[in-house]
Amino acid sequence: MATLDAPVFPVGLVVADKPCLVVGGGRVAWRKIRSLLECRAAVTVVAPEICEPLALLAAEPDGGGAAHHHLDVRLRPYRRHEASRYMLVVTATGNPRIDHMVSEDARGAGVWVNCADDASHCSVLLPAVHRDGAVSIAVSTAGRSPALATWLRTQIADLLGDGLGDMADLVAQARQQVHSTGTSTESMDWTSLFDGPLRDLIRSGHRDEAMDVIAEALGLAPGLHSTSDHSASPEPSPLR
Repeated sequence: MATLDAPVFPVGLVVADKPCLVVGGGRVAWRKIRSLLECRAAVTVVAPEICEPLALLAAEPDGGGAAHHHLDVRLRPYRRHEASRYMLVVTATGNPRIDHMVSEDARGAGVWVNCADDASHCSVLLPAVHRDGAVSIAVSTAGRSPALATWLRTQIADLLGDGLGDMADLVAQARQQVHSTGTSTESMDWTSLFDGPLRDLIRSGHRDEAMDVIAEALGLAPGLHSTSDHSASPEPSPLR
């Protein structure tokens, strides 16, 4: 069982195309399924019955579009030890006996598991998350109060507003230009840049002007404009 008095170690788990199991088909399970699908996980759902939103998605010919093409719904009870075949398991049946059995199977096989509403049977805790493009804001109370985590997440998201994803994309493009010269941006005064007019320029749609502000801050030549494909992500770099 989890040690609830120990601090949790925050981490971003890459689940794209990875096999993930959700046991349960109710509303709580549906929220977990939807979140996993948004991250492009290959989700298998095991439950004797499923809620209407999940049933509608599963019935769509293309599985709800490209973002949901890795969905496999199996209308049956959970089978002992099948959790061992997955990278991540979430159990949300509402039946403590079944949830604890799934958790026991997963932890016994060294598989990360989240047991909804029962932190003591989790090896991984799922935070409340706000997403804006590549930016994720996650809040955890170590399982003590999911409602508080959700409230805090909403407060932070409202305070910061939109445009964070676009800001991350533009800064990444500029950093890639710097890194291509073999130079690090580690000594950059990022706080001054982010506290300046950058976000307002992005929110108002002035992306080229925003790139000029970033270029000046990084010591790049003016006229460094964003790529036409705003959704494109630059290649990762070992430099900071």
